[in-house]
Amino acid sequence: MIRVKTEHLGKDVDIVAYAEDIERINQGIDARSLPGNDYLGWAKYPENYDKEEFERILKAADYIRNEVDTLVVAGIGGSYLGARAAIEGINGLYGDNKVEIIFFGHTMSGKHAKQILRKLEGKRFAINVISKSGTTTETAVAFRLLRDLLEKNVGKEEARKLIFATTDKEKGALLGLCKKYGYERFVLPGDIGGRYSVFTAVGLLPLAVAGIDIRAFMDGAKNAMLAYDSDEINEAYKYAILRHVLYKDYGYSVEMLVNYGLHLVQLGEWWKQLFGESEGKEKTGLLPDSAVFTTDLHSLGQFIQEGSPVLFETVILEKDPEEDVLVPHDEDDLDGLNYLEGKGLNYVNSTAAEATLDAHSITGGVPNILIEIDRFDAFGMGELMYFFMRACAAACYLNEINPFNQPGVEVYKKNMFHRLGKPGY
Repeated sequence: MIRVKTEHLGKDVDIVAYAEDIERINQGIDARSLPGNDYLGWAKYPENYDKEEFERILKAADYIRNEVDTLVVAGIGGSYLGARAAIEGINGLYGDNKVEIIFFGHTMSGKHAKQILRKLEGKRFAINVISKSGTTTETAVAFRLLRDLLEKNVGKEEARKLIFATTDKEKGALLGLCKKYGYERFVLPGDIGGRYSVFTAVGLLPLAVAGIDIRAFMDGAKNAMLAYDSDEINEAYKYAILRHVLYKDYGYSVEMLVNYGLHLVQLGEWWKQLFGESEGKEKTGLLPDSAVFTTDLHSLGQFIQEGSPVLFETVILEKDPEEDVLVPHDEDDLDGLNYLEGKGLNYVNSTAAEATLDAHSITGGVPNILIEIDRFDAFGMGELMYFFMRACAAACYLNEINPFNQPGVEVYKKNMFHRLGKPGY
């Protein structure tokens, strides 16, 4: 269960005033009658997903886990951010998963590529290449490098068995490669955009290889879908309204997503793409930023507390963390920490969160929206990610923006292709 709390907001927001807007938006999402309606497949996907493909994903994941100790996921943007966010958020940064998962194809850095290829030299590894078109430059280059290396390491026939593609069902260069070489393939549905695709094979195959219970992940998403597909102002729509009012009525231009664990860094990266690429159009929209406390309190904390009043914070807190460490006793107590003896780090962390909420909202005057989640397990992460997707769509529609296109992204691509001498540019 996700709860949106406003006791640290410090601003008056008449949520009920948006009841008619929310009813119109929810009905429009269900009827697929709003702008971008051809990309609303995610809204019902936790219930309507392809059950036969789901079983094939589980089978492929078992094969990968039994055959190799490394899976390289090649993708950029929504083709890797959701999976990475969920894997690290659930398993942590140093989980005990038997398969190491490496993410590649989201940068053109030669140093990064060289280090990954050096690490994989001579190894038998698996590849999951993710691209709807198969021509996204960063991912396509990475896949060419990976495929070439894998074929050198194990031979073309063996490599064919270790390459898995997630792509469009009916068209695209990657689909053509799958048909030519016989790679097992999974579908990124045509009515779901990349940043809304974590509940498709895009996210599910890497999660399953990471040892995560993807049935529980989908159950969490379905639970959120049933809760937030409503004409009433539910928690997802409440969050959308709050951030909309802070932007439109109070003039805040930046939203900072704050969490209290380094394993949630990539959740912030996924959230930034989801909201930034969905909402940032027509010279409007909030700038999404993210931070990890208490870490970033030692760098950004001063600005948040006393700097330019341009931002508000959305803070995610886990109510019931699964793991903990107690502070031990020290006979000499030279560090002065025996006052914490026997206390868990989660208690210290939650106390720091309470203190920071008061400091920022009361002393600093920074509005804080609090999102409380029970636990960052597979169910909870599925629930949270769907919550954000539903809230993002509603926030865009409140701002009269199509949530599902990204025309601005194409500008740099055209400029880059022209400078690189790509035919036709």
